[in-house]
Amino acid sequence: MPLIFPVILCGGSGTRLWPLSRKSYPKQFVPLINTETLFQASAKRLSGTGGALQFGAPTILTGADFRFIVTEQLQEIGIDPGAILIEPEGRNTAPAILAAALHLAAKDPDAIMLVAPSDHVVPDVDAFHAAIEKGLAAIDAGKLVTFGIKPTHAETAYGYLELASQPDASKTAVDLKRFVEKPDAAHAAEMLAAGTFLWNAGIFLFKACDIIAAFAQHAPDLTPPVTDAVGAAQADLGFLRLDPQAWAKAENISIDYAVMEKADNLAVVPFDGGWSDLGAWDAVWRASGPDENGVVTAGTATAIDCENSLIRSDSAHLEVVGIGLKNIMAIAMNDAVLVADMSCAQDVKKAVVALKAKGAAQATHFPKDHRPWGWFESLVVSGRFQVKRIHVHPGGVLSLQSHFHRSEHWIVVEGTARVTVDDEIQIITENQSVYIPLGAAHRLENPGKVPMVLIEVQTGSYVGEDDIIRYEDVYARGQGAKG
Repeated sequence: MPLIFPVILCGGSGTRLWPLSRKSYPKQFVPLINTETLFQASAKRLSGTGGALQFGAPTILTGADFRFIVTEQLQEIGIDPGAILIEPEGRNTAPAILAAALHLAAKDPDAIMLVAPSDHVVPDVDAFHAAIEKGLAAIDAGKLVTFGIKPTHAETAYGYLELASQPDASKTAVDLKRFVEKPDAAHAAEMLAAGTFLWNAGIFLFKACDIIAAFAQHAPDLTPPVTDAVGAAQADLGFLRLDPQAWAKAENISIDYAVMEKADNLAVVPFDGGWSDLGAWDAVWRASGPDENGVVTAGTATAIDCENSLIRSDSAHLEVVGIGLKNIMAIAMNDAVLVADMSCAQDVKKAVVALKAKGAAQATHFPKDHRPWGWFESLVVSGRFQVKRIHVHPGGVLSLQSHFHRSEHWIVVEGTARVTVDDEIQIITENQSVYIPLGAAHRLENPGKVPMVLIEVQTGSYVGEDDIIRYEDVYARGQGAKG
């Protein structure tokens, strides 16, 4: 079998899974079903050797805000990426896929690409690998291959693929007749009954040279700016930053609209091994395996006399109890709680719009603020003080920095910290503290082999994250960056 190069699309905000998924920390980085995140599960599914398949190092497409999260989560599962391409801004799937194709084609024009979103659930990995094998036969014939999911119900939240003929038991690729937009309930029921319609999973298999040629034919205006963005990309700490000026000229468009709906050499591999894009909380409920009463509980949650409900707490200190609930989803975090009828799962994104309109930070910002060195969360915030918990990974180093408007007091509660204050460097262990005067140049490091946790108390006239002068930073972040 030839080598297959996974291309994992790692953008998006997942607003229908609020409050757990937010713009600052979207759903692919969250452990929604088990201890692995969706991104980690996707990377593992497309790595190493799977049956007769051999996968190369993955190419990841993501934004600058998520680059260190991507790196950290790949390290946790022992996968080294072939490349992490940083998109200056989200421009949908067509520019991202073309950028990956151009990057891979520079080494091998015939490189086989398997393009997949980072936030899907595929329980039967062996069946998925078998479907990929079926797709390889089609691309040898010059086809662009997409994967269609056998519908299990009349879903209105997915687009559909109409096949030119009924798929047979061999599950070999079938020619595509047309794409169908997200239907209403009546049309979804008709397509389910017809048997020639599959859900559009947004997963693709093709040779780099073939998809580049398809872009040149069907989306010629997209090729020059993306080619320029890849050609002028700059290496940065192991990442490859696409050129922002060229990238800004690329149209914001999906691969389906740009190429797939216009191409006449598409084939669809049917897949019935189980799949979900976890696009909303009702999908999480189904994928989590409801009990005999149709109830799913997660975290510190308890259900009493409930039916067909999802009750979840993602805060270890917050007990959520449902009594007599029917068709309810209740999702609790330490800064936000969602309670809604299960039938309103697709409307959760309206909550994000409403919260943005009132200026609520919960609309977009996650309680934990992730940084390349670890994370922090605010425990108490007031006009002239703030209390944070700061978690620094082993070997993590915060930037050498100072503040105009605040002083800080650090108390180590776990591990060991190396602290620099102006010209003095000292080691601080558990239950020891250090004072950082206003204006002092300071740095925090974890020199140990276990995580270091400290409590930070800030006092001053302004305690915003943008009160920072950065002098040195091992992660090459600019003055506007945080932490």
